[in-house]
Amino acid sequence: MTWKERRTVTILLSIVGVLFLALLIVFGMIYREGREEALAGTDSAVAGFAASGAPVDSGAYTALRWYNGAATLSFALDEEGEWVWADGPDFPLNSGTVTSVLETLTTLKFQQTLPAGESMAEYGLDTPSATLTATAGTGEQTLAFGKTTTDGDSYYMQMNGDETTVYIVADTLMKLMRTPIYDMCALPELPDLGERNLRAITIQGPAPEPESAEENGEKEAGGLEPAEEPERPTVTLNARRSSGEDQPALWFEGSDNVTASPLLQDLLYDLKTMSMAKCVDYFPSEEAAEICGFQSADAILKVEYAANGMDQTFTLTVGARMPDESGRYVRLEEGGAIYALSTDSVDALMTISVAGMRGVTQEPAPAEGQEGTPAEPQE
Repeated sequence: MTWKERRTVTILLSIVGVLFLALLIVFGMIYREGREEALAGTDSAVAGFAASGAPVDSGAYTALRWYNGAATLSFALDEEGEWVWADGPDFPLNSGTVTSVLETLTTLKFQQTLPAGESMAEYGLDTPSATLTATAGTGEQTLAFGKTTTDGDSYYMQMNGDETTVYIVADTLMKLMRTPIYDMCALPELPDLGERNLRAITIQGPAPEPESAEENGEKEAGGLEPAEEPERPTVTLNARRSSGEDQPALWFEGSDNVTASPLLQDLLYDLKTMSMAKCVDYFPSEEAAEICGFQSADAILKVEYAANGMDQTFTLTVGARMPDESGRYVRLEEGGAIYALSTDSVDALMTISVAGMRGVTQEPAPAEGQEGTPAEPQE
């Protein structure tokens, strides 16, 4: 091959290379345009969701109802524009979960949009596992959730009863909808029971078992009547301040100065840091209250304290231990709601209620060579 032929071949190869590069650029542009159209299609699906009745602004909703597979919960705005639980308007609702549901709803992204198959059963939408209905003005937006996708992190969803399209969405809404109503309770704010405010503490222990009239040797004509409930053992602690209200107090049980008692110091710390762990039952039945140990409480705490220049009283009734041993059931004042209080917050209180300020004493260990029984005499 002559040099002229080689030059011609080189020129032709260069032209082919340029054309191939141009072809790659064209294909890249086509791919980018197609991807942008796909993304635009997803955005339009979200916009269509909003335009079909549910406003984009979460503040425009006036009612919300969902079924999570186990319970149905309904919420509505009251006259003051606050969210309330429709089945219990007096329930102290912490609206954080409701607000999160609405914010998630108004920013909902469809991970995938599918044409519906011949049967909704393949998506679990023939019998939805959960539903959500949001109301704004006179319009409603309804979502129905089927089964999870293969990875378990997303759900098949149907919107407004449209059987032509199925959407795949993240499980965010479903997780929020599974929140139990009592986990949405705004927990009570306890008074400041720091030592500086305290005046007196009274702790009543468990009531002794009442004796029946038969055990007392008494018989009534109408049968046996149980005697009145015996008095509960009571410990009363009084704070004495000799040099001003802001000074540390000396604590006395009767005439005994118990200020240095570790048990008292634990009790004062528990009162200062006490807070409810969660709401267990806000509208308990008599049966529920009995199950939680309030037919005969294990302890009753009464604290006299000063607040805003006035004398106040704080009352806490302690019921049974929780099944998981994490705490105890408690009630505040005369209220009917039942809360959970952690074990750490009631340890000192329960010890005093049972054993007084001396605490739980342990039997001395047997001397070496003893098994807890008198030693056999040696021969």
